[in-house]
Amino acid sequence: MNPSKLFFITGVSSGFGRALAEEALKAGHRVAGTVRNQQAKQEFDALVPGRSTGWILDVTDFDAIAPLADIVERETGPVDVLVNNAGYGHEGIMEESPLSEVLHQFDVNVFGAVAVIKAFLPAFRARRAGHILNVTSMGGFITMPGISYYCGSKFALQGISETLTKELKPFNIAVTAIQPGSFRTDWAGRSMVRSPRSISDYDPLFGPIRETREKRSGHQPGSPQKAARAILRLIDSPAPPASLLLGSDAVMYVREKLQQMSADIDAWEEISRSTDG
Repeated sequence: MNPSKLFFITGVSSGFGRALAEEALKAGHRVAGTVRNQQAKQEFDALVPGRSTGWILDVTDFDAIAPLADIVERETGPVDVLVNNAGYGHEGIMEESPLSEVLHQFDVNVFGAVAVIKAFLPAFRARRAGHILNVTSMGGFITMPGISYYCGSKFALQGISETLTKELKPFNIAVTAIQPGSFRTDWAGRSMVRSPRSISDYDPLFGPIRETREKRSGHQPGSPQKAARAILRLIDSPAPPASLLLGSDAVMYVREKLQQMSADIDAWEEISRSTDG
């Protein structure tokens, strides 16, 4: 067995966070996980008493994050693997979706993750060790109609994560963006916030997309347990990548976009280069 590591995972009540916590515990690691209420904390504490510890945290309560990081490091031990998993999906045509929804989407998916990273970084840097995993999405690189706020937040976290990979390399701290495709989590079900429809012009485009996404919820191709096992393999790598796609659909869609980008660059290269000088 690999030496036991301490994971700090945000959002361990369900989905990827729960699957990763369970697989890490099975592999002999310890997990400190954030939950939203006392009942969820008690349930997580009971998973593997002594090795699973729940902490109540809302990642948008930015002022609470650094004090919690200090307590975890002091009481549970030095964190080896930090996983920013907490997040949710917003679905809605942008013109129909209130500004308040994009503000909250970024508070949770971007600013919460940044606050957690900043809270743990001083200890990681002092130890010259650690691995930060930011769960972005294939939606941090490809886009689909109706999830502009979500994709915007994941593009932002992807950019921050890739920059951190370069900033933290001198300190022996690895940073990897995890980019899942469609998995059987609550993302498109209970966890998704959907803005109501109001503009009929978008019906032909978006009506079928929303209906298909609702029907597929719970039947997506990806297994969260297999994703968790893939992530455990990743953290054992001596040279982890800056990004890791999970799911055959993510590989397909990202390759398609790269091919389209390459074709567009070639087609417009003369104009692109004409602006020099």
